[in-house]
Amino acid sequence: MAAKVRTRYVCRNCGAEHAQWMGQCGTCKEWNTLVEEVRDRVKERGGVPAAGQGSRPVPIADIRAGEGPRTPLGDRELDRVLGGGVVPGSLILIGGDPGIGKSTLMLQTVLRTPGLSTLYISGEESAQQVKMRAERLGGGMGPGQGGNCFVLNETNTQLIFRHIEELQPDLVIVDSVQTLHTAVLEGSPGSVGQVRECTSELMRFAKATGIPVVLIGHITKDGAIAGPKVLEHMVDCVLQFEGDRDHAYRLLRPLKNRFGSTNELGIYEMQGSGLAIVEDPSQVLLGDRGPRPSGVCVAATLEGMRPLLVEVQALVSSAVYGTPQRSATGFDLRRLNMLLAVLEKRCGFRLGQKDVFLNLAGGFRVEEPAIDLAVVCAVLGSNADIPVPMDRCFAGEVGLTGEVRPVTRIEQRISEAAKLGFAKIYVPKGTKGLQGTGGIEVVPIGRVDEVLIDLFG
Repeated sequence: MAAKVRTRYVCRNCGAEHAQWMGQCGTCKEWNTLVEEVRDRVKERGGVPAAGQGSRPVPIADIRAGEGPRTPLGDRELDRVLGGGVVPGSLILIGGDPGIGKSTLMLQTVLRTPGLSTLYISGEESAQQVKMRAERLGGGMGPGQGGNCFVLNETNTQLIFRHIEELQPDLVIVDSVQTLHTAVLEGSPGSVGQVRECTSELMRFAKATGIPVVLIGHITKDGAIAGPKVLEHMVDCVLQFEGDRDHAYRLLRPLKNRFGSTNELGIYEMQGSGLAIVEDPSQVLLGDRGPRPSGVCVAATLEGMRPLLVEVQALVSSAVYGTPQRSATGFDLRRLNMLLAVLEKRCGFRLGQKDVFLNLAGGFRVEEPAIDLAVVCAVLGSNADIPVPMDRCFAGEVGLTGEVRPVTRIEQRISEAAKLGFAKIYVPKGTKGLQGTGGIEVVPIGRVDEVLIDLFG
């Protein structure tokens, strides 16, 4: 018999408790801040196991250390980002823009792993829509091609737990967590209280049964995962699936990982048959390295632990409408303005009345400061209309005084540039381990002026 569950309404602004919902908090006088929460429960409803019942304090010396065996998902990039696979009983949250490929990534992963019994809970699409996507991905037709993938159209968590107990799958995927609702609360699906309580029930279920659960979540217009911030604290792993919808490449970044590193990165390419793993991202991003016009440079950056060579494109022209324009795609506009100020103040280049447009090829967004040197050289090359040889590579952070500051893991950047056949790489002076590998010439520089003299005379 289901136990009676009592709820309360808590103000998100001041934390005051109320017995019933009101439009305005009586304590802080803020409007529409009351959220329904569970006050207490004697036992879980609807078959949700209570993992904490019967527990007792245990000395830390008596606790067995070590993780359980991980379950590989058959996707090399996804497994590496997770730290080697899925840990039993873990709760994973994947967020990203609408239509970026979150559902495609998870569905194609389970379809291409026939030994993994999966329950795919779809709250947004019908079973027929999931079947149509599976056929586009080349699976879902029989044993060995999605035969172990079961689809469930349900949003009530109590009914979902009953189906999981009957099926006993190896993995549960929820698409999406904002569509779930629990009978414990009266709020509509997607509300703060419903999202928090449904995630809490799934977390207790995963820890008690050892079945890993993957949640697909929406994001807000600011790029943050929709729902309360506590949602990210409750789960074990938060993955961000991002990319420009106008380009084919997608990045999978771990923002939080209790069972692995957050310095990994997965790169995919969206194709007609699904998401394909990019084997050599630097080679794909650079493309043809033939003669280029002025304003094109190659930067040696790091995405997580993976070195990448990215093409930086700049265009400098006279301001037509009086007020100069500044535009950056894939690069922080404020940092571009700072670099232009350094060039004008420390190096004597008059760019105040010039339009400056910057673009990173391939739709990638790079926030690492080691790309500064390539941005500076691309801007000045376009301003002087002098092309930079495409066998040159750059890695260095530019300071406010015009100095080139050291960057991390310079050896990996040099090795990646040498592997792709670059003849020369400019790196900060004073960095340890500047020995060239693979025949590449390593040029240490201390200030921006030095590399400009070497390039443009």
